[in-house]
Amino acid sequence: MKVVDVSAALIFRTEPDGTKRVFVTERGYGQWRGWWEFPGGKIEAGESAQSALAREIREELASEVRVKNPLFTIDYDYPAFHLHMQCFDCEVVSGRLELLEHKSAAWLDADNLHSVRWLPADEQILPDLERILRGEPKTD
Repeated sequence: MKVVDVSAALIFRTEPDGTKRVFVTERGYGQWRGWWEFPGGKIEAGESAQSALAREIREELASEVRVKNPLFTIDYDYPAFHLHMQCFDCEVVSGRLELLEHKSAAWLDADNLHSVRWLPADEQILPDLERILRGEPKTD
């Protein structure tokens, strides 16, 4: 089975009331149109996961991010390929997260994290992400 290596950004913000949110995007193209994901994309030959992620955010969201700590690694078998996804904590350092390829975007908190239709691979991290958004420790 073909392996597709990708990296994804978990971009967080904290509201004045202390609510923590994560930025998510809705695919506006292809077979998975209308499904939600964490922004990012394919790692090209010779790229690190971190540099690929910075490039993808520039291309998809017209923003520069600082790729910080790795948070999750997901392996998921789609019908046509195996996805290997590395997820990183990211911070926007310039730009306004302008949607260039996605249909829409949202800042979700722990209470509405399950309100969108997630891509199956991205859905795998929701239990741990919910704990992070609530300020609880991540489980291993």
